Amino acid sequence: MINAKAEASRGILHPKEGKKKFQLSFHAPAPDISFFVEFYWIVKWDLREQEPYLSETLPYPCVHLVIEQGQSGIFGVVRGKFTRLLENQGHAFAVKFKPGAFYPFIKSPVSAFTDSVISLRDAFGVEGHALEEAILAEEDEGAAIKLMDDFLSKRLPKQDENVSVINQIIDGIIADREIAKVDNVVYRFGLNKRTLQRLFSQYVGVSPKWVIKRYRLHEAAEQLEAGVVVDWAKLAQDLGYFDQAHFIKDFKTIVGKAPAEYAKYGG
Repeated sequence: MINAKAEASRGILHPKEGKKKFQLSFHAPAPDISFFVEFYWIVKWDLREQEPYLSETLPYPCVHLVIEQGQSGIFGVVRGKFTRLLENQGHAFAVKFKPGAFYPFIKSPVSAFTDSVISLRDAFGVEGHALEEAILAEEDEGAAIKLMDDFLSKRLPKQDENVSVINQIIDGIIADREIAKVDNVVYRFGLNKRTLQRLFSQYVGVSPKWVIKRYRLHEAAEQLEAGVVVDWAKLAQDLGYFDQAHFIKDFKTIVGKAPAEYAKYGG
């Protein structure tokens, strides 16, 4: 299990409430897969005799392979808030690919399935369907992880230098709030702007500008969930926004609530 506490809270809206409704764990892939896969995650819930729970997550610039009864597929980057209604009893096993790292498996633009899902059969043929059946039938988490390790290890493409470049850029965006626009990325990493945009469209599925905004909104949601007394104008400025109005508009568009309303609800 890797960095479970940090990963469980980042991106999940209202994490305190969520912890009462589902159990989420994170697991490292086999070493030979780690260039492509950030981690596996497993979520379980038992809401029998309880009201269904709407889980809400801020998007990441990553492709996910999800195995769940009746819901399996390869999920492209979701540009809006991702919601999932949890009811009765269930579980899901998923692979979170690193940004850009699913492209080498399919060799076609990832932007083609942004905001959409492709089937495991379409991505991996009949063996994708067999993987789904095997993992759904496996009750032991360790055994399920081994099944996924073996499946991906047999299909590993060559390591692609562009994946490393993309992840260096995204790590820089996360670490440095001064990277507030695409021109900052171009200057910092010495890349042509058009080349950068084509690279992200082909490998990541969304633009560099989208990535910058989403990570800043992740930070904002975390601060609000922590109950910090907020100076909205300063927060907007700290997160690289031109003004408070733009920050509030972006936050409400993705989260569904204005920042003040979200802070009042609590994490």
